[in-house]
Amino acid sequence: MIEVKNLDKSFADKQILHGINTVFEKGKVNMVIGQSGQGKSVLTKCIVGLHEPDEGGQILYGGKNFTEMNRKDRMLIRQEIGMLFQGSALFDSMTVEQNIMFPLTMFTKMSKKEKLDRVNFCLDRVNLEGRNGLFPAECSGGMQKRIAIARAIAMNPKYLFCDEPNSGLDPKTAIVIDNLIREITYEYDITTVVITHDMNSVIEVGDNIMFIHDGRNWWSGDRKSIITTDNQEIIDFVYASDFMKEIRSSMQEKRK
Repeated sequence: MIEVKNLDKSFADKQILHGINTVFEKGKVNMVIGQSGQGKSVLTKCIVGLHEPDEGGQILYGGKNFTEMNRKDRMLIRQEIGMLFQGSALFDSMTVEQNIMFPLTMFTKMSKKEKLDRVNFCLDRVNLEGRNGLFPAECSGGMQKRIAIARAIAMNPKYLFCDEPNSGLDPKTAIVIDNLIREITYEYDITTVVITHDMNSVIEVGDNIMFIHDGRNWWSGDRKSIITTDNQEIIDFVYASDFMKEIRSSMQEKRK
């Protein structure tokens, strides 16, 4: 579990985040949504320590105050974090095997056999067994996302952060990635935080949903309550397209 308490963040004279309080629950897919420029990325960077919160804000990992930790203790927490970046962020000059093995080489004392066994396990988990020798350029966008997920879980993390995991993917492949993130979260009891604009993902796999508006935690709920909410700002955001408006109308009709 990750707790965020009284989090403010300012740059120069501009305040980006205003008193954020939220909890990202263990074993659930926790989603953060909101328009561009509302503070989602700044919040994530504060949580993982790339930005420091303003005075008084706290980030707690499993009850441990990450904000007050020294560099050594923070490093121990970071080794428990897996990251899935928007563009996959694979190393082009490395094979699939080398990409997944990279964090194991950096942060563990595993033998070569142990690392290879872990790589093969992770590849099998994302249904890419036997693709060790390929380079990223030889893989489709969906395959690259799955390779990035394999790398993100290589260290058996307690926490998984996903930044726009479906960016650039076709709808069918996006569903595959959504289901994979959900399965891994449940199977390994991970605290998963997903930053997304994909409303299909929100409706399908969002256990907990946080809507940031104007740098504030404007609305929180689950995928059922987001359908019935009367919060106008989230209605305007989630159901901006005619297609999503039709979905909302259909779901509300079924509830009558």
